[in-house]
Amino acid sequence: MSLFDWFANREKSAPMGPEHQEREIADGLWTKCPMCGVLTYTKDLQANQKVCFECDHHFRVNSNERIAQLIDRETWQPLNAHLRPDDPLKFKDRKKYSDRLREYQAKTSLNDAVQTGLGCVDGYPVALAVMDFEFMGGSMGSVVGEKITRLLEEATRRGLPAIVVCASGGARMQEGMLSLMQMAKISGALQHHQEAGLLYIPLLTHPTTGGVIASFAMLGDIILAEPKATIGFAGRRVIEQTLREKLPDDFQTSEYLLSYGFVDAIVPRTQLKKTLSQLVKMHQPEAQKQDKRDLDLHREPLDITLNSHPMAPEESHHLKS
Repeated sequence: MSLFDWFANREKSAPMGPEHQEREIADGLWTKCPMCGVLTYTKDLQANQKVCFECDHHFRVNSNERIAQLIDRETWQPLNAHLRPDDPLKFKDRKKYSDRLREYQAKTSLNDAVQTGLGCVDGYPVALAVMDFEFMGGSMGSVVGEKITRLLEEATRRGLPAIVVCASGGARMQEGMLSLMQMAKISGALQHHQEAGLLYIPLLTHPTTGGVIASFAMLGDIILAEPKATIGFAGRRVIEQTLREKLPDDFQTSEYLLSYGFVDAIVPRTQLKKTLSQLVKMHQPEAQKQDKRDLDLHREPLDITLNSHPMAPEESHHLKS
């Protein structure tokens, strides 16, 4: 018997009268898993980093939640949070691109589809970028490319390992070639970072597709993925129609890519922070645990909490030459 059936039976058997008042389950109190259908108390699910207790389904999390899961408290220091996208092509489909941007900025309280900054993972300083699928499907526009590039340059200058949490539908068509050029720009910054002998770890989450998977998502020293994440370049239907053959059921999943060597490890979200700290310590023996003040960004650290999206002052973004 499901939980809803149990409540329905109690309601039918309860005595009716003027003193009887119908009680309803508060919205958001319980969360239903889309994979196994089990109801979980929302607070318990959040405490388990939004991983289903029954089937280990990984719910999608936004960038603020991801930062809170990975970065030590009171050590997160955002970089370039003031950058905002522009509309250089004056693009319009069913609505203006500028109107879409304002809509998603109001919905998510983010300026664009990525947050970047410095922080500590179990005491080890890292440079972190987290893409947010809630902002236009995590699409990669000029601001996303610029912020990740600047983060990698800062990581190279400071001698820090870089981690990028990928969640994207690919390049942002509303910016045309300006979006596509970000693939090469980020890859160039990664080349300098790796020439300096520094560690780069991309984490592929559900979904990671398009121009992101064709560039920085697959250029890591160690490529990690969350369980059952969709990872690929073109869509499944496009590939099947092109090849004229049926693809395996698990095609373009983390497990499929792991079996062919495209992914180095699949790490459950509840083990991710520990795994990242161990990798940083293992591959950079000289890395020392630091206090948040040692990052020396000349600004106050921002303590990220769940569902908190502080807006940055507005500033137009200009491409680097």
